Amino acid sequence: MSGGIGPVGPLGCGESSGAAGGTGQEGSRRPTESGGPPVASGHGGPPPPTDHGGPLGRIFLTRVIEPGDETGGRWVREFGVDGVVRRLRQRGEPLPGVSRTRWAGLLARAERADPRRDLAVAQDAGVRFVCPGDAEWPGQLDDLGDARPLGLWVRGTADLRLWALRSVALVGARACTEYGAFMAATLAAGLAEKGWIVVSGGAYGIDGAAHRGVLGAGGATVAVLACGVDRPYPRGHAGLIGRIAEQGLVVGELPPGEHPTPSRFILRNRVIAALTRGTVVVEAALRSGSLVTARAARRLGRHTIGVPGPATSGLSAGVHELLRQDAVLVTDADEIVELVGDMGELAPERRGPVLPRDLLDPAVRQVLAALPARRAARPDDIARTAQTTPDDAIAKLYELRALGYVERHGDRWKLTRQATISVRGGADVR
Repeated sequence: MSGGIGPVGPLGCGESSGAAGGTGQEGSRRPTESGGPPVASGHGGPPPPTDHGGPLGRIFLTRVIEPGDETGGRWVREFGVDGVVRRLRQRGEPLPGVSRTRWAGLLARAERADPRRDLAVAQDAGVRFVCPGDAEWPGQLDDLGDARPLGLWVRGTADLRLWALRSVALVGARACTEYGAFMAATLAAGLAEKGWIVVSGGAYGIDGAAHRGVLGAGGATVAVLACGVDRPYPRGHAGLIGRIAEQGLVVGELPPGEHPTPSRFILRNRVIAALTRGTVVVEAALRSGSLVTARAARRLGRHTIGVPGPATSGLSAGVHELLRQDAVLVTDADEIVELVGDMGELAPERRGPVLPRDLLDPAVRQVLAALPARRAARPDDIARTAQTTPDDAIAKLYELRALGYVERHGDRWKLTRQATISVRGGADVR
């Protein structure tokens, strides 16, 4: 096939690549694609892959193997990229774990795969392909094990690995409420102002509100798509995704021109969860796809976070269910950063407004609280309620009169109108 991969296997990457049935060296060193100095490969995450393979081989496999296919990931780990590509190109016997029917489907895909064409189309669109082991590869994706992406198509100029180190996922319902959209935009803008990268899926609803909140604050955001990054989806967000590519990054597993499917949306969510330190769900019904992201984050040991909504809202029912389990409730960006940030990045303590009477001496405040709200009282009755002596109560009543809190009516004392409002506001009404 013109432009395809020959029987000698994929070209590129310069990494040690296992032969069919063999393994590569996980700790090998390879030059970067830009021709820079070698960088050490190697990463954590169960189970550790034994071979990275060249970029053309991985691009070829992105046309054949669906995102998140753990069987395909196991083949790459056990046989190496070269070995899997060779078996597919030479129409060999099925690899372990698939039926002959499914193998025939994979062979049909392999016949049509043209990695050099995909790479050329991507380069024309300003898109690059990032492999595991590359300097830009986010190592936390290796936590996905055999479900790890074969590689990522990246549109935008920033370094994906560096951005992912300080990132938070913000996801939720497509058919969101005004409250949900407001919260998503507000949280995203707050995170951007604190120097955090907001990752979402580029979809309608909460995703779009989160991206717009970041862009409006002049911050950085990443959209992880379930299609080729050269063909933004949904089409109504083409302008938004274009702005994200200019100001941030657009990322996806699928090669140029590929379209989304329901299963690809679901599988895309594992990448969002793995890339980030934590996943915040703003609004989600009980069957929302954003809950898949939260559950993936939980399995990966990331923070799972929820924003509460009205108890009567079905669009918040999924979030509330998360919160009843082990998700953490947050209401602003400070609280999110306190969870996912470094030691010492604490949210400010929340307190109600300080009222003038809060500044009184506690003993004086106790006498003030002892006065009835709507009638005058004798000093001895006030003293009894305040648990002090009548002489002490009278002394403090004169002090309160000087401050405008009480007034004298013969031998009785009564709250002034302003003091009554103050006491009622503090829920100390008797």
